[in-house]
Amino acid sequence: MKKIIEHILKRLAADVLRKYKPYIIGVTGSMGKTSTKEAIFAVLGTRFSVRRNVKNYNNEIGVPLTILGEESGGRSPLRWLFIFLKALKIIFFKTKYPEILILEMGADKPGDIKYLMSFVNPNIGVITGIGEIPVHVEFFKSSVQVAREKAGLIEFLEKEDFAILNFDDKLVKGMATKTQAKILSYGFDEAADVRATGYEINITLDPVLSGIGFKIEYDGKNLWFKKEGIFGEHQVYPILSAYAVGLALNMNLAEIFEGLKAYMPPRGRLQMIEGIKSSWILDDTYNASPAATISALETLAKFEGRRRIAVLGDMLELGEFTESAHRLIGEKVSECADYFFAVGERMQFAAEAANKKGMKKQKVFWFETADGARMPLQMIMQKGDVILIKGSQSMRMEKIVEEIMAHPEMAGELLVRQEEKWKKI
Repeated sequence: MKKIIEHILKRLAADVLRKYKPYIIGVTGSMGKTSTKEAIFAVLGTRFSVRRNVKNYNNEIGVPLTILGEESGGRSPLRWLFIFLKALKIIFFKTKYPEILILEMGADKPGDIKYLMSFVNPNIGVITGIGEIPVHVEFFKSSVQVAREKAGLIEFLEKEDFAILNFDDKLVKGMATKTQAKILSYGFDEAADVRATGYEINITLDPVLSGIGFKIEYDGKNLWFKKEGIFGEHQVYPILSAYAVGLALNMNLAEIFEGLKAYMPPRGRLQMIEGIKSSWILDDTYNASPAATISALETLAKFEGRRRIAVLGDMLELGEFTESAHRLIGEKVSECADYFFAVGERMQFAAEAANKKGMKKQKVFWFETADGARMPLQMIMQKGDVILIKGSQSMRMEKIVEEIMAHPEMAGELLVRQEEKWKKI
């Protein structure tokens, strides 16, 4: 059934693209894809009619559905039939269609990007990052193999197209030789075209006033950019990549900055939420990779003079890197936090590593599930504490945030995975 749906969706999506010929921006990488997609959407929305993936629609079914402007039919044959009929209507009758499509493209196994490229022909390819320890690697042998798969997005770009590459990632930087498209690079690297310098984090323990600031340098010009309500150097990359996309489309700086000011990362991306007992929560519960977790811990470390509590759930889909990655995180926790709440089977490795690095055993706690950690965390919390909460999606770490946030009635507005299907899990 799934394969039949995939085949039909691919044919319909290809026909829609052939008829309307939208400008297409593809976004892939092992981290930061969704935030990058949202930042690009915010910038381009100041001038163009734009559509991007909703939810996590970045695979062989989700991408065609985005092209068709539909959501999944689930397990209902009638719903799928309705989607197919609506698509035929778009194909055979003229309708209003977006000027630009921003398509986040995931790759869980070799061949996924190639499949998407068989019917999607991007004009711009954005590659966010791979990382030294790759994620989603059950079906990949190494980070090099992951990079080879992701590079498929830019290999067939034309000379007049753009490849927008994160030059702070060695594997992504190396992809510059794999495309004939124009290269626009971004990052903190001195060689980057769109470069961030002077990064600073302003911490006042007031979510309205706290945030990050940095200069964006391009072609001899530099402008100071400040963004409240978000933290961490990794938050800079979506902003830089969106700036680069705006340049590629000949947008002026006023339009680009208007979009960037309106941009906010999706929920659960290192955002500050008021907690009980006059504490503050760094909510980073959307997902977790080793690189993002290290960045989040480094942000937690900056809250000097207050007790810092790291509450971390398992990082999944790391394959053979699982144990070493979790031990690395445990060592980092010992440097950045005063207390460590480890959640999940794999985080036992992190707890052991934190102890071995010198973190006292009475400050390291392990729990099998997020539910098990909720009450013990409440009991240990004190006024002024800063609590970082992070983990892979299926660990449901947002349950802990909901337990200790000062205004749980706002969970639906502030937290990830608040839909009914997630609430039942």
